[in-house]
Amino acid sequence: MTPRLDFTSEAFFRDPPRAIAALRAQGPVVATRFPLVGDVWITTTHDATAQVLKDNATFTLRKEDGDVAGLRWWMPKLVTTIANNMLTMDEPDHTRLRGIVDEAFRRRAIVAMEPRIRAIADDLAAELFVGGAPADLVERYARILPLSVICELLGLPMADRARFIAWANAMSSLTNIVSVVRLMFALRKMRRYLQGQLQLAREQGGEGLIAELVQVEREGGQITPDEMVAMVFLLLAAGSETTTHLISGSVYELLKNPGLRDWLEEDWSRASLAVEEFLRFVSPVQFSKPRYVRRDVELDGVRLKKGDRVMVMLAAANMDPAVHDQPERLDLERKPNRHMSFGTGIHFCLGHQLARIEAASALQALFTRWPRLGLAVDASQIHWRRRPGIRMIAKLPLVADAGGRQQPREEEQLLAS
Repeated sequence: MTPRLDFTSEAFFRDPPRAIAALRAQGPVVATRFPLVGDVWITTTHDATAQVLKDNATFTLRKEDGDVAGLRWWMPKLVTTIANNMLTMDEPDHTRLRGIVDEAFRRRAIVAMEPRIRAIADDLAAELFVGGAPADLVERYARILPLSVICELLGLPMADRARFIAWANAMSSLTNIVSVVRLMFALRKMRRYLQGQLQLAREQGGEGLIAELVQVEREGGQITPDEMVAMVFLLLAAGSETTTHLISGSVYELLKNPGLRDWLEEDWSRASLAVEEFLRFVSPVQFSKPRYVRRDVELDGVRLKKGDRVMVMLAAANMDPAVHDQPERLDLERKPNRHMSFGTGIHFCLGHQLARIEAASALQALFTRWPRLGLAVDASQIHWRRRPGIRMIAKLPLVADAGGRQQPREEEQLLAS
C-alpha cells in the first residue's frame, strides 16, 4: 500500500501536478485509501486510465451481486436509489437509459442553445456586482449559469433556482459528519421535489426533458419511476456542478496569468481552444466512480485480483508527460490536447458539448463586461473545498476594477451602480 495522500488537502488542490507526479513515480497503478470508498487502486497514467474505462467486461461499475461498486454497506437507502443511474450501470442498462436522453444532448441540439446560453451569461455578468464588491464569482456567476441552463433543458421552473443552489451547496460541502447529515436532508427534499415535478408533467404535460421522460414512460418505455428520479437528479447535479468549477477554475487561472488573459481577449474565437486546455489543466472531475475487478488482470504491468476495486484518476491522465508536453504548464494554444476530462468509452460524458459551450460563453461574457476584473485578495488566500474527487474553489472574490485596464463603458458603469 502506497503512503496515504490526502486527496482533500489544500496542498493537493492548490498544486495537483506536484502530488500527481509523486504518485506516478510509484507506478502506473497504485494502491491507496480513498475517502468514503476505502482501499482502492488508482491509475496514474493516460494508458492505464483508458484501459479501465474501455474494458467494461473486466472493470465493471457493479459487483457480481448487482450492487454499485462504490457504495458502502452503511450508506442510507436514499443514496443507493439516487446512485442507481446510468453513470453507475454496465451494459445493457447503460445504453437503455442513455438512449432516452441522448437526442437532447446531440451536438446539433446543444449548438442551437448557444445564443440562449450566451444571453444568460451576459445577464449574469451584468448583475455580478449589483450586491456590491467584492463579489463571489462561484456563488453569483459560475454556479448560477449552468444551473439556469440545465433547468431550462429539463423544463424546471426558473423560480425554483434558489432551492437548487441551496442543494448544490449542500453537495459541495462534504467535510464532516454534520455536512453528511445536512446532505441527506437536502437529498430527501430534492427527491420529493423531483417526484412532484415528474407527477406534474404526467398530469399537465410540458416542455423539456422531464416531459420527454414522462412521454417515454407513457409509451411503455423501459424506465422505472425510481430510474426517472435518478435520471433527473443526475442531469441536474452532473449538468451543473462540474461546469461550475470548470468556470471558476478557468477564471482563477486567467486572473493569475495576465498574458494568457490578454491572448484570449485579443480574439474570442480562441475560446474553444482555451476551454480544452482548462478542461485538462483545471480537471474539475479528478476521479471516476469506483469499478469492480471481475477477474485477475494485469493493468499496465500491475497485477490486480478479482474483487479489487479501481478508480481512474482523470487528473493524472491529464498530467501524463507521455501524452502532454510539459503537462504542468497551462498552454491555451495546446494542440493536440488528448485530455481525459470527459472520460472515454461508453461512459464518455453525455454533456461534453454543453459544458464546452457554457464555459466559453461564461468567459467571454465575463471578461467582455468587466475588462478590468481582478481578484479581491491575493491568490494565496483562495481555498478549495475539502470534497474528494472534485476540485472546487470555495469562494472566488472579485473586484470590477483591479486597475491597469480599460475602463468599462459609461453605460456599463451605470448598470453596475
